Amino acid sequence: MELIFLFLAAILSGFVLMSVELVSFLSFLAPIFDIVGSLAMIIFSLAFIYKALKALFGK
Repeated sequence: MELIFLFLAAILSGFVLMSVELVSFLSFLAPIFDIVGSLAMIIFSLAFIYKALKALFGK
């Protein structure tokens, strides 16, 4: 059960990484944060869907 909460926390952290406002001297990192945030949301969403389908249809 705690693995599900870990996946949800990772998805939320991906949203946070994409919406973070950087200070002017760190603005060059904005595209990197967008990419990492997007990848985190995609990967952990797929893992979350896999776990849900596995629980729904049996092991």
